[in-house]
Amino acid sequence: MTNTTDDDKEVEDLEITLLLEGMFKRYGYDFRDYSMAHLRRRLRYRLESSSLPDMGAMLHLVLHDRSFFELLLRDLSINVTEMFRDPDIYLMIRNEIVPRLKTWPFVKIWHAGCATGEEVYSMAILLHEEGLLERCQIYATDFNQIALKKAKAGIFPLDQVRKFTSNYQKSGGRESFSDYYTADNDSVILKNWLKTRIVFADHNLVTDSVFSEMQLVVCRNVLIYFNRDLQERIFQTFYDSLCPGGFLWLGSKESLKLSAIGKRFEALFPDEKIYKRAL
Repeated sequence: MTNTTDDDKEVEDLEITLLLEGMFKRYGYDFRDYSMAHLRRRLRYRLESSSLPDMGAMLHLVLHDRSFFELLLRDLSINVTEMFRDPDIYLMIRNEIVPRLKTWPFVKIWHAGCATGEEVYSMAILLHEEGLLERCQIYATDFNQIALKKAKAGIFPLDQVRKFTSNYQKSGGRESFSDYYTADNDSVILKNWLKTRIVFADHNLVTDSVFSEMQLVVCRNVLIYFNRDLQERIFQTFYDSLCPGGFLWLGSKESLKLSAIGKRFEALFPDEKIYKRAL
């Protein structure tokens, strides 16, 4: 029985490898260095949801039906986020990092893997309250076009506002959170002026190039879905994107501690995963 299970898993892994190769060759999206555990979980979900018999059938659909591929693409992207997520760290950004950012005449910030934009708008609000937003350019990027469209719209479910408001207050918010949105039926619409310093753009961390001379790169809880080799490549991308003395802010389960490039960063606030590029 065990051998059969092992054989089935081996065949499934091979089918997944062929599926990922097909997605890359057909559409240019490269998931080949993502965590296999993450991929298997998300692909099995799509397999069951679409009532497909096996990964081979999924490969056939991916190659011949772009609409199915786009459905699968949404499954594989990471869109778990909220405004002012981990508010204690936003408070540290406000009190410790923003004063350092103010020493530059102009500040460029890259939110890599921005998903539906909640954390990008959180940063815009924080910078506004600290009097820095008008001296900033924020680049918010993701490979998921549907998520980017939602991010650009700045419309979020009304039932999330209580959580967003609580996070905002804990992050050191200086105003009333309701000043930043208008309610519309079951949604809230963020004020348009928050978008004036934000550029939303299609960018794939796996295949696309660096953003140059950034003072801050934010990439939280994205790299945990990549294998070690891909993480190393992206850490290099972040290093090359930062100006000397610039800051890198990672997610709670991510770290430069075991990275080969870690020695080229100072662990400024290691518990909060905030690093400073060496000069």
